[in-house]
Amino acid sequence: MLQAGDQAPEFSLPDADMERVESAELLRERSLVLCFYPKDDTPGCTMEALEFTDLQPEFEACGATIVGISRDTCASHGAFRDKYGLTMRLLADTDGEVCQAYGVLREKEKNGQRLLGIARTTFVIGRDGIIQHALYDVVPKGHAQRMLELVQNTLSTSPASTLMRQRSR
Repeated sequence: MLQAGDQAPEFSLPDADMERVESAELLRERSLVLCFYPKDDTPGCTMEALEFTDLQPEFEACGATIVGISRDTCASHGAFRDKYGLTMRLLADTDGEVCQAYGVLREKEKNGQRLLGIARTTFVIGRDGIIQHALYDVVPKGHAQRMLELVQNTLSTSPASTLMRQRSR
């Protein structure tokens, strides 16, 4: 399992519009809140995505971009985004390689069958590509607000923000 202080694995995945998204590009100007979730248009995932969408302006004000990853297809992501008016970018990891690299795949039992699924997990990654926070098996309700508070605290205690506060005196 990845932890705070680890280098975040790089990735290149298509989004809901089938445009390629590179992690290095995302981190060039902003920190990244990377949310792995089990499945589009399910109750918990919808609740979490809507809460992140509602708080997106606050995340952006902190210099963070929110991105969701699941094993759903680009078409599924597009339908999910459009149905609920989601504004966070949704990336398709259909082969599970990025999920595997981040250690979020877990074996689950459903209807007597063992399946490989995504454990709801969120990472906060600094612009330097280092994981600042790793939260595994999170509960969807209220998670976006907790992540915003983590991002705000991380920003206010980072060396760059300390230097900016010192310069403004």
